[in-house]
Amino acid sequence: METVGVTEDRQEVVPRAIGDFIAGTMGGWAQVVVGHPFDTIKVRMQTQPSPPVYASSMDCLRATLRGEGAAGLYKGVTSPLAGIGFCNAVVFAANGFFLRLLQSGSTEPLTLGQKAMAGGLAGGVMSFLNCPVELLKVKLQTQYGAAAVPGYKPYTGVLNCGIRTFQERGITGLYRGLGITILRDIPSFWAYFGLYEGMKAAFVYRRLGVADGSKSNGVEQFMAGGLAGISAWLGAYPQDVIKSRVQMDYKFKSARAAARALAQEAKGGNWRIFFRGFGPTILRAFPANAATFVAYEWTVKSLGL
Repeated sequence: METVGVTEDRQEVVPRAIGDFIAGTMGGWAQVVVGHPFDTIKVRMQTQPSPPVYASSMDCLRATLRGEGAAGLYKGVTSPLAGIGFCNAVVFAANGFFLRLLQSGSTEPLTLGQKAMAGGLAGGVMSFLNCPVELLKVKLQTQYGAAAVPGYKPYTGVLNCGIRTFQERGITGLYRGLGITILRDIPSFWAYFGLYEGMKAAFVYRRLGVADGSKSNGVEQFMAGGLAGISAWLGAYPQDVIKSRVQMDYKFKSARAAARALAQEAKGGNWRIFFRGFGPTILRAFPANAATFVAYEWTVKSLGL
């Protein structure tokens, strides 16, 4: 079943929109279960001070398992499990909406560029949900060792973190880093949905001689989703590092200030500062997003859309 599902004779816009929402939720849950341990390592690598605490991602993994056990890898999972499930539902529903909007009044199939554009627009919508969800996740993931800090009361969970953040800083505190999140998500989802549709069509063409993504099977969807997940990060990772820094550390008054601090740290050829945690991110990207699209496509098919 093709992700976009836009054909000239499809009239059931509301059922399709609801189906996209349900399927997106299932895809989001699959993504979190598979990908959260990688994400925890990524965030800890991104937000560690200079000089760094961890020598490498593997060192971070070993230290986390030694100090906190396997549960440490799932710190903050409640926020993305609830939030990313919903956010994923919104981004898939938004992607479907923009696809139908671009298709409106035309009997010609959408081009790959138009499908990518719909994805980018959906990413812009997604940013407004991603920002507070990821802020709470980052706060919880980076409070390791916080109990040893005099006068600091660690967050007890995502609800406690959200309430305290709102009480201390209001709604703007929950949306700290929104601008850089938008600058990350628009190009990221442009690549994400564009490459997914392109790779599905390419795989089907290789197998059947026709570039029709709607004829893709589970293996092709798995491969296309994994590659799409990797592509989504390639042009957006430095923005993600800046976002994590500004959401975690209030000494930065803005994303621009965080970017300047990172640029200062990068002087002397230490440009890798902008790619801290890139390894676990890419390792996570393939299986997590492969699971996302397989779960999405399976749900769409199960709903008969």
